[in-house]
Parts: sequence; structure tokens; C-alpha cells
Amino acid sequence: MAKEQNKKNSRRDFIKKLGIVGLGSASMASIYFDKKTLEEKKPGEKIKVLTTDKKVVEVNVSDIIPVEEEVNTDKLQHRGRTGLVGKKFVMVIDLAKCKNARKCMHACQSVHQLKPEQHHINVLQMEDEVNGATYFMPKPCMHCDEPQCVSVCPVGATFKRQDGIVLIDNEMCVGCRFCIAACPYSARSFNWTDPRDAEKYKDVPYDVELNVPQKLGTVTKCAFSADRLRENKLPYCVASCPNGVYYFGDANQDFVTNGTTRKTVRLSKLLKDNSAYTLLAELGTKPNVFYLPPNRKCEEPQTT
Repeated sequence: MAKEQNKKNSRRDFIKKLGIVGLGSASMASIYFDKKTLEEKKPGEKIKVLTTDKKVVEVNVSDIIPVEEEVNTDKLQHRGRTGLVGKKFVMVIDLAKCKNARKCMHACQSVHQLKPEQHHINVLQMEDEVNGATYFMPKPCMHCDEPQCVSVCPVGATFKRQDGIVLIDNEMCVGCRFCIAACPYSARSFNWTDPRDAEKYKDVPYDVELNVPQKLGTVTKCAFSADRLRENKLPYCVASCPNGVYYFGDANQDFVTNGTTRKTVRLSKLLKDNSAYTLLAELGTKPNVFYLPPNRKCEEPQTT
């Protein structure tokens, strides 16, 4: 236990030493680095950095230009747990449009260090009970208003933000897996082995909104692409779908945007006109992911 605590303290000390830099020859991306580590490198040596588009790259030490401004890590951690003020994020999934392209799955896996068998969003093949017809159903975390996973976490590693998003802080996660047992949607998985590209990401500072780097022995799940929302962008899965399956937006404003057409429509009318439903509504978890049935043509309300 003492060894694990020392490891955690060491990692936090490392994060507190981070500074901001700009790259001259590496796409001018903003990244974070450990100043002490940088000073110990010799000219011509390379260092791994994380670019603003979430890619790990290697650059020559001589190409890195330090900036004196320091990162307020306490502020970054606070904003990650607080979320975006005044927002209430929701997703609408139109089952009539899903063709099992699985682009949403691949986009999500590519940014979250997920192996092929790991999913933050999974497209399932379903069968209609009445006529036996099959259809496809994408299933992410439901980001419930009453999340059972949060209430059972003994260390506060999984939490719900004011904007409706449920996240995991894998710097705090102790791997008890209580949240996995409590989730009725099977929306969480456990890192039984080292995450994909673990060596590549080992020196990258942890981002609670992106939930990267992943860690062995911790739980992982859909984050509603919280890092993208802070940049006013649609989630990775929503933006990558070629068939217009996903709508995403702010319930407080009553508008959602289709990820393919980029058309913005009124949320309440979209749900009402298309007999929308949530999964396992009888459990009282109050999901923020809504489904439009597969056996109907989507009636999109006009933007007002």
C-alpha cells in the first residue's frame, strides 16, 4: 500500500512540474512536458509529447521552446470534475439509420487506447420480438442522472459532473470493480492487461476528460468525449458516423445536432414525434441516451 501511495504521489509531483511549450517543427501543437526531464536530455535526443489533436509524437529536444507560464493542475482537475457550466448533454440514437458501419467504435478506440475487444461504445445486432427482423443498436454509457455506478464507488473515482457526464478518474481508481457490478447497462470494462500502446503513452500526463493514458488494473468507459465538448466539437463517435445515426446536444437549450448532416433540431420534438425511449427506464436511473425505434422513418423537426 505504501509503495502504491508513493507511486501516486510521484505521479502527481510530476504533473505539478508540467509546463506549456510550442513546437517549431512539429505542427505547432501545444503540449505538456516535464521541465526537469527536458533539461536532462542531450541535444539530438527525442522526447514524447501529446499534441492538441490527442496524438503522441516524438520530437527533438532542440525543437522544443519552453514558455514560462505554468499549468495550474489543481484548476485542470477541478474543471474536469465540474464540467461545463449550464450544460446538460444528451445523445439521441436513431436505430432506423444504423447500418453497422462501426466507424463510431473505431474512432472511439483510436483515441482511448482501447484494444479491439474493448469498447466504450458497442454496436449490437438485435432482433425484433414481433416480426423477427434484425437491426443494429449502438450502446454507449447512458450517463444516467441517477448513476448506480457512482453511488457504489468507495473512493470517488467515478463521479457525475453538473453537465450530466459520468467520468472515471483512473488516477484514483483502485480496481475494485464495484461500479462494473452496479451498472445495469454493462457499459464498463476492466483493464486486465496493459492498455494498447501503453509504452507509447507512458510519459504522457493524465487527462481525466479524455481518460488517457489508460492504466492497468483500472476501469474504463465512455466519457461522452468530454475533451471534445470543451472545444465545442461533437463527440468522436458522433462525428465519425457516416449514416446520420447520432444526434448530440444540450438538453437545457432543447437542441441536438446530427453528426452527419450537421443539422440542428429541437430535442423535445424529435423525441416526441418519434416515440423515443430509454433503456431499462423502470430502474429509475434516468439515462441521458435516448433511442428512436428502428421500425419507423425519422421525423426531424424544423430548426427554430
